Amino acid sequence: MTGSGPAPGAGFLRVLAVDDEPPALDELAYHLRADPRVARLHTAGDATEALRVLRDDDVDVVFLDIRMPGLDGMELARVLRRFARPPAIVFVTAYDDGAADAFDVGATDYVRKPVRAERLAEALRRVVGSRVVPTHPAALARAEEDPTIPVELAGTTRMLPRSAVRWVEAQGDYARLHTADGSHLVRVSLATLAERWADAGFVRIHRSYLVQLRLIAELRLVNSGYVVVIDDTELPVSRRHTRELKDKLVRAAKQEWSR
Repeated sequence: MTGSGPAPGAGFLRVLAVDDEPPALDELAYHLRADPRVARLHTAGDATEALRVLRDDDVDVVFLDIRMPGLDGMELARVLRRFARPPAIVFVTAYDDGAADAFDVGATDYVRKPVRAERLAEALRRVVGSRVVPTHPAALARAEEDPTIPVELAGTTRMLPRSAVRWVEAQGDYARLHTADGSHLVRVSLATLAERWADAGFVRIHRSYLVQLRLIAELRLVNSGYVVVIDDTELPVSRRHTRELKDKLVRAAKQEWSR
């Protein structure tokens, strides 16, 4: 399908909307065209058509349905990640079971259908905040250092920055992310987060707990063993993790002293 949108200069984002259901695509396109940040809008009814658009035109963000025939939205997102300059991805879907995979592919947002104008406006705001130009490597580094993870909040999927997470608690195949003002249950295992967030300072202290090392206020010996204190909350440290945790705390302290 051909691109369309406001007159040149009216906006600055080049957008591609992809959905195999024409009514849903029309509604999505209607709301996107109405946003003043959108300079040009392309639409596509499947992944093949989307790739043709992306071959011929530069796009800043793709609003993408997940469940489509042929190459589905998640598979297309993985293809887009391999682009030299990948566009931002915003999933627009009627289902919430793709949130964990959205985290995997680095989606900027995850919008539930039926779409609302104000929710799409928020997604576009997130896209604008995440887009950095190559001449600003410091801004690019900050974006890469603080990825987001989709969480449910009052029936809406939001993208929570990793920097907001204080500690993580395992709950079966799920993980509960604890922040300064609440907690969020996500469909990602603690083992997966421990592996992905190790370079960001998160350390495993127990089979059920992952914590941000720099936020540990105390390591305390109690009758049953050691505990750490984060935000006045005591979390158990298992025997197998005690020595490694002590070593990491000592190294972190030495690095702080040497600054």
